[in-house]
Amino acid sequence: MKLATVIKEGKEMAAVVSDDRVILVQQINEYEDKNWSTDLFGLLQNDQLSDMVNWYKNEGRNKLHHFPSFLAEEGQFGPLYRQPRKIWGVGMNYMAKAIELSGQPPEEEPVIFMKPDTSLIGPEEAIKLPAQSNEVTAEAELAIIIGKTCKNVEEMAAPSFVAGFTTSLDMTAKDIHAKNPRFMQRSKSFDTFFSFGPYLITADEYEDVKMIYVETVLNGEVSHRNVVANMMYQPWYIVSFFSQIMTLYPGDVIMTGTPGSVVIRNGDVVECRINGFKALRNPVLGANS
Repeated sequence: MKLATVIKEGKEMAAVVSDDRVILVQQINEYEDKNWSTDLFGLLQNDQLSDMVNWYKNEGRNKLHHFPSFLAEEGQFGPLYRQPRKIWGVGMNYMAKAIELSGQPPEEEPVIFMKPDTSLIGPEEAIKLPAQSNEVTAEAELAIIIGKTCKNVEEMAAPSFVAGFTTSLDMTAKDIHAKNPRFMQRSKSFDTFFSFGPYLITADEYEDVKMIYVETVLNGEVSHRNVVANMMYQPWYIVSFFSQIMTLYPGDVIMTGTPGSVVIRNGDVVECRINGFKALRNPVLGANS
């Protein structure tokens, strides 16, 4: 199932996307006598997504054609939600990228970092370049959305705790990080330095997660492309790894690494493209814009 958050009359509302048409969860509730949360974060927090997915598979997919809807291309999309409890990232997760940056084989364990929710924006919102940096990069990444509370889960069990996947962009003040590796957290924490959405695609939609491809796109041109199969640490391993460190909660976001970064400047448009998803697209504004 494909979900999104759309902006209608100034409100951000959960919706289902089916055959490129968008149906508000609020309207599904009215037609089906359901009581599902009408915001996506609420659906995850209240453990309602599994029930919705079962309804969609058994009868809902066909019923949706008869509900009020609008074309996805006509919709205004927001981020999936605004305040996840945690936003984590995995660095240098594609073998070629890791060797390019470090000049040596990858570490035995993932490199990880955290983003504050104040860095979060959604589709078409502007990435604002900070005055403190002269070189900001953007990286397209497949992101995991946690669906159920989990702690110390085994890799094989990880899929049952995942709600699905989404597109994301991770921005870094590269010149700040270059001054000292210990400045990495600061270089990634500026406002507007994390974008995600517009779609959440539930994990059951992918028979083989390894076949998902990720593209970093700058001004309409694909700059980097790779497939999940080439990740050193696969998505289910990543969920297990993080769960050994901390309890993961519904709505937590984990970026899984990028095939490559691009330098972004005022006036640019950067995208994350992943097969099956609507592209995540963000314009760039300079510090003085």
